[in-house]
Amino acid sequence: MSAAAPPEGASEATAAAAERRWAFIVAGIIALLLAMMVFTGLHWAAMPPSRVETIDVNTVHLEGEFVESNLGTALGPDGKVTVRLIAQQYSFSPQCIVVPAEMPVTFRGTATDAIHGFIVGKTNANTMLIPGFVATFTTRFSKTGEQLMPCHEYCGTGHEAMWARVQVLPPAEFLEKARDGERLTCVSR
Repeated sequence: MSAAAPPEGASEATAAAAERRWAFIVAGIIALLLAMMVFTGLHWAAMPPSRVETIDVNTVHLEGEFVESNLGTALGPDGKVTVRLIAQQYSFSPQCIVVPAEMPVTFRGTATDAIHGFIVGKTNANTMLIPGFVATFTTRFSKTGEQLMPCHEYCGTGHEAMWARVQVLPPAEFLEKARDGERLTCVSR
């Protein structure tokens, strides 16, 4: 018994049908991705993220929460730790930030002249600072010690020298230093 040979051209027809099916599947995936991009683009344009805070870059140093005497780390009456900072070409103010380990720390920052950003060492503390807007995020530092905080958004020819330091202290030591209610920084004023 010998098997009957398939009719001439049957294998080519089977291959062509399989390629057509895959072409339709790929086209469907591409159409779905394009539809998702259009939908999300229109949705976010019509409904921007909530809690967008703006600030006047012309008066940021003169009034409001980002005046020089309010920059640095503060322990609020409710026990919350807040760091306020400003980025400007080619420095951060303050240059050195003191934070506690294993406590929530809220960063609030803005830029005065160009888009800047920072990342703190090997942590998840990472944000962009855009002139006219206040960036806010909360994080925890698990290890004590000093970490570098470089600018990670190209901001001009001095960009490579734009960095600050973050000193992470044990909670008890931080609370002892923050007891006076003054803004903490590890740079002498």
